[in-house]
Amino acid sequence: MLTVSNVSLRFGKSALFEDVNVKFIPGECYGVIGANGAGKSTFLRILSGELEPTTGEVTKGPGERLSFLKQDHFQYEDVRVLDVVMLGNPRLVEIMKEKDALYAKEDFSDEDGIRASELEAEFAQMNGWEAESDAANLLNGLGVDTEYHEKLMKELSGPLRVKVLLAQALFGNPDILLLDEPTNHLDLAAIDWLEEFLIGFENTVIVVSHDRYFLNKVCTQIADIDYGKIQLYAGNYDFWYESSQLMIRQMKEANKKKEEKIKELQEFIRRFSANASKSKQATSRKRALEKIQIEEMRPSSRKYPYIDFRPDREIGNDVLEVHHLSKTVNGVKVLDDISFTLNHDDKVAFVGADELAKTTLFQILMGEMEPDEGSYKWGVTTSQAYFPKDSTKEFQSDYTITEWLTGCSPIKDVTYVRGFLGRMLFAGDDGMKHLNVLSGGERVRCMLSKMMISGANVLIFDEPTNHLDMESITALNTGMVKFPGVILFASRDHQIVQTTANRIMEFIGGKMIDKITTYDEYLASDEMAMKRQVYNQIQAEDN
Repeated sequence: MLTVSNVSLRFGKSALFEDVNVKFIPGECYGVIGANGAGKSTFLRILSGELEPTTGEVTKGPGERLSFLKQDHFQYEDVRVLDVVMLGNPRLVEIMKEKDALYAKEDFSDEDGIRASELEAEFAQMNGWEAESDAANLLNGLGVDTEYHEKLMKELSGPLRVKVLLAQALFGNPDILLLDEPTNHLDLAAIDWLEEFLIGFENTVIVVSHDRYFLNKVCTQIADIDYGKIQLYAGNYDFWYESSQLMIRQMKEANKKKEEKIKELQEFIRRFSANASKSKQATSRKRALEKIQIEEMRPSSRKYPYIDFRPDREIGNDVLEVHHLSKTVNGVKVLDDISFTLNHDDKVAFVGADELAKTTLFQILMGEMEPDEGSYKWGVTTSQAYFPKDSTKEFQSDYTITEWLTGCSPIKDVTYVRGFLGRMLFAGDDGMKHLNVLSGGERVRCMLSKMMISGANVLIFDEPTNHLDMESITALNTGMVKFPGVILFASRDHQIVQTTANRIMEFIGGKMIDKITTYDEYLASDEMAMKRQVYNQIQAEDN
């Protein structure tokens, strides 16, 4: 059990948390939610002991082990991948090292024998003999194939390193598991595996995530950070949302009734306070008036942008034809003879672990990269807006947001442009911020503003939810579902894929599976499982 008692965290005169009292018990998975800047990651650092609160304390049960997912990709550069995972249980690693040192001694004494016996007993109790196989199973489940297990961390790509660090956090059945954005950089298959792992995990899990589907699937409780407080709600994310909205409505209705009662009492007092026969009644109503307390409705830290993509022109029947596209990147054939035709009502989700293939296709279709072979043709009625995975170049300018978006707008009117910026939470002076100082979330909202103002009838998104908070992701999801044009997109957000896409494409070994279906139906399809297996065999034979 993890107990938080009277915890406050202050920076100068401002308080991030005030007098937080929460108990996290075994067998529950707690989803920590709140707006950007509310203090979700900071709260996890307090729970882990990395950050001392201003007041209060955090305590865990005697002998309990806490594991915390860290995002330092360069901490273990020269360490074998399997060893990095096993470092998730430091005591086990200490025992292994001490055992090896003892058995390597030439003058092995009786005392050494006694110590070795003690270590062997503790090692067995911690399932030490299965440590390497357990670590390997975690890596395989997350999509880190066996060929990488003996490599050094510095030999792995960024996404694979993330998976290794996640495996480290999960290793050894910790009593308390803290996960800060564990689905970041995971493909949907790895997220699905992690969901099943956490559902079966019997100890305490506390997780920060912006993935609504993930929170709904794994969480049994929600810890909501808002108003400088942390409130627990039983149930998953959807249950929290309904409960919190109900509480707000009930509070508003109660306050409305109180306000009506106040007006009624004030009117009686005004009319009869000078009337001798009614003076006692007026005095009684004054006392009743003094007892009525209006509940304070503090403003929430949550802010929802308004995302609405409106095409200037209706799209025709001829949208896009792709013929036999092939492309090799850094010696790897990421697109191998790809052909497909888009229809005017298609919303296509590109899924699977091969992120490079998706990004390469999008760049080719937007004219940013030439294919090695093949061709593509956009319909004459189409216009495209593109959200790239990496928009760094776009924001290396010293322009203000307003100046930049005005340059992108077909209507060069500052008032018109500011309307789009206001929808994306750049109100007032926020529009005068310079591009080169924006945060990741602000950059994403700028790119979405650019796509909205373009009036395009074909939208291409390459991982648009990175750096967005829950509220912005929800707004984007709504905008994509409502959009009347064509969408091609890659996203790790299960809910966005499931609610938006009517067609699924997946790259495996450069080949492409193309299916008109929802994402959940695609995952459940035996036919798709067999095709993926065949493609995997083809890829293995090619290698």
